[in-house]
Parts: sequence; C-alpha cells; structure tokens
Amino acid sequence: MTTSTPRATALRAAALLATAALALTACGSGDPSDGTGPAAATARIPTTDVVSGVTKDPAAAKLLPAGVRARGSLSLASSVGSPPSATYLPDGRTLAGQDIDFADAVGRVLGVRIKREVAGFEAILPALGSGKYDLGTGNFGVTDERRRTIDFVTYVNDGQGFAAREDSRLRKVTSLRQLCGLTVATGAGTTFETTLEENAHLCKEAGKQPYDVRTYAEQGALWISLQQGRSDVVMSTINGLRYAVRQQPGLRFLNEFKRLDVGFAFKKGTPLAPAVRAAVNRLKKDGTYARILKKWGTGPSAIATSRISPPEVK
Repeated sequence: MTTSTPRATALRAAALLATAALALTACGSGDPSDGTGPAAATARIPTTDVVSGVTKDPAAAKLLPAGVRARGSLSLASSVGSPPSATYLPDGRTLAGQDIDFADAVGRVLGVRIKREVAGFEAILPALGSGKYDLGTGNFGVTDERRRTIDFVTYVNDGQGFAAREDSRLRKVTSLRQLCGLTVATGAGTTFETTLEENAHLCKEAGKQPYDVRTYAEQGALWISLQQGRSDVVMSTINGLRYAVRQQPGLRFLNEFKRLDVGFAFKKGTPLAPAVRAAVNRLKKDGTYARILKKWGTGPSAIATSRISPPEVK
C-alpha cells in the first residue's frame, strides 16, 4: 500500500520534469530511469503479479515483536529512483520494482500490512535511527560503515558499476585511477559517492588531474547529465545501470566494479530482523523469490540465504 505525502508529490513532479527534459535531449526518448515518461510504456516496466499468492507463515510471524503483531502493520520508508529497484508506473502514482515486490511479499509472509511512505534516499537511514519508520528500502548496500548505526536483513546482491556514452574511451573500469580528469555523475548520499570521495587521493598520487564528482538526488537528472555531455561516466547500481542502458540509445554498460549485499534497513538493535529474515528465506523456499528476480531480470543478484548485517563484501 502506498501513502501519498507532500514529499511523494514533489518527487513525482521532479521525475516528470526530468523525463520531459530528457525527451528533448535524447533523440525523443523519455527517461526510463524514473519510469514516468511517454517512452516508459507498461511493457518496459513489468507489471506481472508475483506477490498476491503469498500466504502467511505462522512460524515467521511468531518472531515479530508482540507490539507489531498487535497493530498488524509495519511502517516502511521507500526510496523511489529507477527500475528495477523502485519506480513509478506511467500513471505517476503506482509504485513498482524489485524493492516494492520484496517488501509486499515479506508483509504477506508475516501477516502484516505494509504502510509505505515515499522518502528521499539520503533521509531514510537517519529517520530509521529516530524511530520514524520500522524499516526502509532503497537498494541499500550493506557496508561496514553503515553497520555501525544500521541493521540490515539481506535479500539480494547488487553493487557498484559504471556506464558511459558509446563514444567514451572507457571500456572497463578496474581502477578509479581510470576516472582521473573525468566528470563522474552519481547519486547523492550513496555508497558510490562515498567510494569516490574516499579514493580521490588516487589521482593526486598518480600525478593526474582529479576526477570531478557531481551528485544528483534524482535519477532523471543524472542521466540527462550523461546524455548532454556534462558528465563522462555514471557510477550507480549494477542492476540499475544494466536496465537503464537497455532502454536508452547511445549508452553502454561498462562493467561491475564491486559487489555488495543489499538489505532491508532497520534501526540498530531492532527486534524485527529475525522475523524479516525468516520471511525472506520462506520466499526463497516457496519460489516467490525466484519469480520476483525473474520478473525484474535480476537473476544474477540471487543470494543463497538471507542474513542479518553480514560483513561488507570485500
């Protein structure tokens, strides 16, 4: 279930504007990274129902705290950016994506209603710490830094990758030194931004010009910057990049740079983690897990079993 908020309205408006802008700059095609433009036809964003048949698992539901069982709901903050993680259908209201399906399926296994609120990616983790939400989704990579203040329950493996225009000299990025002198576009408040900032010294040490990092809160604006030549390369999620370049002509996925587990995010010390982990593992057992990945074309992101706050993949 999706709850409309002023924030959600603002996000939808921004997504529509970004789509319109890209439609003027990318050979008449809409921006598929937000899923709201004319080119984002229903066929491009799968709408197959793979969740409604999921039934409650009493054993998993029993692991929920008594208070949650009594109120029968979980408050979830959802970051909406680009498919396959989370996006809007062409109506500009209905949410769709891998994160959406997994959260709804977990709710069904646990026998609780998911009260979803759209929130900005960079705002969700702090809001979990304050107790505003029970859990959050946003393709959150599990890092050792984040594990200090946030708990995670893993459900897929994704990670960091790169994409560029077809005319780029880049073919594969195996070292961030290859980005020296280039402009890199990425999402604000993401692991990509952190990785780039922490390794900015590499160019100086190599005697090269530093790379210029430009961050964007909206995925539409990020892709516009690449299409218009204001950035040379995009660093984002592996699954998101592969999806986007399939939809946008003139762009090329470069390579996977680093894999990361992805998980539902919670306040540190949450008592909810065991129940959600049991729910994810139940989805693997009954086949729903595989059906969700097949729907979104993310089969390589499957994990063997859900875990609670595992160490960062090195």
